[in-house]
Amino acid sequence: MIKLTKRMKFMYENINVKKQFSIEKAIDKLKTLSKVKFIESIDVAIILDIDPKKTEQNIRGIISLPYGTGKNIRIAVFADGKEAIQAKELGIKLVGMNDLLIKITNGEKNFDIVISTPEAMNLVTKLGPILGPKGLMPNPKLGTITNDINKTIKKIRDGQINFRNDKNGIIHTIIGKINFENKKIKENLKSLLKILKKYKPIQLKNNFFKKIYISSTMGISLNITKDCIDLLN
Repeated sequence: MIKLTKRMKFMYENINVKKQFSIEKAIDKLKTLSKVKFIESIDVAIILDIDPKKTEQNIRGIISLPYGTGKNIRIAVFADGKEAIQAKELGIKLVGMNDLLIKITNGEKNFDIVISTPEAMNLVTKLGPILGPKGLMPNPKLGTITNDINKTIKKIRDGQINFRNDKNGIIHTIIGKINFENKKIKENLKSLLKILKKYKPIQLKNNFFKKIYISSTMGISLNITKDCIDLLN
C-alpha cells in the first residue's frame, strides 16, 4: 500500500474525490489545498469515447487559449538564414541546423515544442525516434512546419497549445496557472472543449466526453464532467 505524504493526506481528508464538482468549486478547492512554494499549473484530463487503435478516431490539433497558459514555453527552432535570425531576436536559445540536431541527439531536453522550416525537415526527420514518441515532431497541421517563424513563436507564447490523445484516448493539457482568476481558467477550458467537440468522429454516436478531471501540478484530480457537459449545451 502506498504511504501518503502529509500534504496528500491533508488533501484527501479535506475533499471527497468521489464527488462531482462544478468548475468554479473545483478551482476553489485546488487553490485552497495548494500548499507548495511555487505557482502550480492547472491541468485537465479529458477522457474521450474513442478507440485510439483506429487512426481515424485519433484527435490532434491546436488552439490559442483566450487567456494563455501562464507557462514559459521552451522552443527549439530548426532554421538557418533570416528565419534563424528572427528566432534568436525573439530570445530563442535553441536555434540551428546540424548543430541543434547533434545537441538533441546527445540528450538536450530543454524544450517543450519544436518548430522547423520546410527546408530543415530533412534533418528533423532523423530525430523521429526521439521526438516522435514525445509528440514533438513538427507537423504542418499543427503549424510547426513554417517559414513564418516570427508569427509562429509569438502565437505559441500567446497561449497556443497542441493537443492530442494518448494511447488510452485521453487528452492531457495545461489550461492556466493556479494564480489565474477562476473565470480565466474556466474560459480557457470552455474554449478547449468547444474545439475538441468539432473533432468528434462522425461514426461516434455516444457522448464524446466520457470523463473530465481538473487538477493542479501537485494536487489531486477532481471530477467536473457534468458541469463541463452543461457548459457546452
